[in-house]
Amino acid sequence: MVTLQQFSTIMDWMLNLFTNTDSVAHIALLYAVVIAVGVYLGKIKVGGISLGVTFVLFAGIVAGHIGFTAPTNILTFIQDFGLILFVFMIGLQVGPGFFESFGTAGIKLNGLAALGILLNIVVMFVCYYIFFDTSDPNNLPMMVGTLYGAVTNTPGLGAANEALSTIFPNGNSPQIASGYACAYPLGVLGIIGATLLVKKLCGIQWEKEERRLVSSETTNANVKPHRLFLKVTNSYLEGKTLLQVHNFLNRDFVCSRILHEGHVSIPNRNTVFHKDDQLFIVCAEADAEAIEAFIGPKIDVEWEKQDQPLVSKRILVTRPSINGKTLGQMHFSSVHGVNVTRVTRQGMDLFASAGLPLQVGDRIMVVGPEDAVNRVADAMGNSIRRLDAPNIATIFVGIFLGIIFGSLPFAIPGMPVPMKLGIAGGPLIIAILIGRYGYKVKLVTYTTTSANMMLREIGLVLFLASVGIKAGAGFVETVVEGDGLLYVLTGFLITVIPILVIGPIARMRYRFNYFTIMGMLAGTYTDPPALAYANSVCSKEAPALGYSTVYPLSMFLRIFTAQIIVLFFCG
Repeated sequence: MVTLQQFSTIMDWMLNLFTNTDSVAHIALLYAVVIAVGVYLGKIKVGGISLGVTFVLFAGIVAGHIGFTAPTNILTFIQDFGLILFVFMIGLQVGPGFFESFGTAGIKLNGLAALGILLNIVVMFVCYYIFFDTSDPNNLPMMVGTLYGAVTNTPGLGAANEALSTIFPNGNSPQIASGYACAYPLGVLGIIGATLLVKKLCGIQWEKEERRLVSSETTNANVKPHRLFLKVTNSYLEGKTLLQVHNFLNRDFVCSRILHEGHVSIPNRNTVFHKDDQLFIVCAEADAEAIEAFIGPKIDVEWEKQDQPLVSKRILVTRPSINGKTLGQMHFSSVHGVNVTRVTRQGMDLFASAGLPLQVGDRIMVVGPEDAVNRVADAMGNSIRRLDAPNIATIFVGIFLGIIFGSLPFAIPGMPVPMKLGIAGGPLIIAILIGRYGYKVKLVTYTTTSANMMLREIGLVLFLASVGIKAGAGFVETVVEGDGLLYVLTGFLITVIPILVIGPIARMRYRFNYFTIMGMLAGTYTDPPALAYANSVCSKEAPALGYSTVYPLSMFLRIFTAQIIVLFFCG
């Protein structure tokens, strides 16, 4: 039985745990409560839409408002570290496809996205000069927070916060998270609502767009592998080696198997072609027509008759020493007696051209005798267990380089202080470069999707919780007693107006499919709920493709322009 004195001791201990802000246990408890409550409440859907982990910000605001807080220097450290981890993992994910997103259609989509981002900024300034007192130095920073709530972009909020800390080094920078919190909920709803309004303005019908999408669905023919079964009918090829045919045709292809006089074999560069040979060729889809016209017509081939059993097997590249080596450097045909016909990377099938560099995490399709294929599997690693562990060294080497790069000052005429990319921009750029070119310096950049998401989400919730707790103390005074409704109104205008401009242009001027436009707009606003809605109304991958095409550049521009606005106009 618990005595009164024991009960009093327990209550004193509990009170001390919740009120002693210098205690490590208190700080850990604070973040655990704020993050857990925010994540659970963020799962609640209203009209099929939820705020997700962003609700952690609101949970933090409530905690800060009631005095459940921690020392400012601790909050700032956790906030900045969370931001670094978040943006770096984003950069590492988008890096491999960042430069490849600028194809023919990609240039147009990214151009529209960049125009949308510019319009968001223009609308923000117009609202600022119309609705707010420009003599108050706090109003413009608050509008920057409102801007990033309206476009649902948390990294931009972090970049703006960090830029403000360079202008207000004494720690008195405006708590712009209040403006962000006011604009964010209507931002999520406004993106979807404005996208649906574009559909009505352009007279679009779901069913017709689906049919149009099916009839015009294309992929990148320059990288997509295409299989051909051909019969050699060109008399010029009689007696010519595979290498001679390859050089004369000047098209990249892989001859996976050859059927000659009833026997199947794996050809190499010195294999001689004869008339009526039957070939299994893999090439880029764009080259298929030319190769067929040069070699001979398509046929149906039975590969059962052969000197030795041939197998095809997908092999996982997990050995770090392979990272960055091209297929040509590996000499699969001459050394191992096998052929590689295609490479699967991040869910995309790529044609196995000789100049394609392999990366850890790639899956290669290997064709050849079973014992030779097994030897190649051993050489490549082919161990899923190796990929289960994230490459921690690469992550922290990248963060180290990103912080140094972000700390370098760039003097720009007219700017009150030298510009720095900071702890948001620096790690982001370095992560993009490492994700794309890390293999050239033997950095293994592969991280499983689950590991990337886990590290990214941890960084995000730490950042949001810290920002919310710091902003909570003055939130009611700023929003309820101040210009809260104006922040909501201006945020809604910032969200909706650019979509109503960009959407019709993408449809009327460039004739993009509406589902692609939905994905492009969601990517421009880096808004997963809008993408989820687009995917729910479309059975194809057009929304996801539109989103992924513009997302890398949009994320970069959101973070970069946040610092430009703060340093140019808030100093």
